[in-house]
Amino acid sequence: MSLEPIARFIMIAGVVLFLVGGLIYLLSRLGVNLFQLPGDIRFESGNLTCVVPLVSSILLSILLTVILNLIIRYLNR
Repeated sequence: MSLEPIARFIMIAGVVLFLVGGLIYLLSRLGVNLFQLPGDIRFESGNLTCVVPLVSSILLSILLTVILNLIIRYLNR
């Protein structure tokens, strides 16, 4: 069994995580808040705050699905 595909996957995942982290860092430095979208629900009562990120969860799910499908297609060549 060759470990080459696993190593390639880990390297690609690392690069993707690095790029996403850098993008989030740069956007936060510019004052853009990606995690408070219009469809997210926020309840505040006294000292209690409850946030339900519906739209953020849906967008993150779609993005990760596309990325993982591209990685799997690349590895199955």
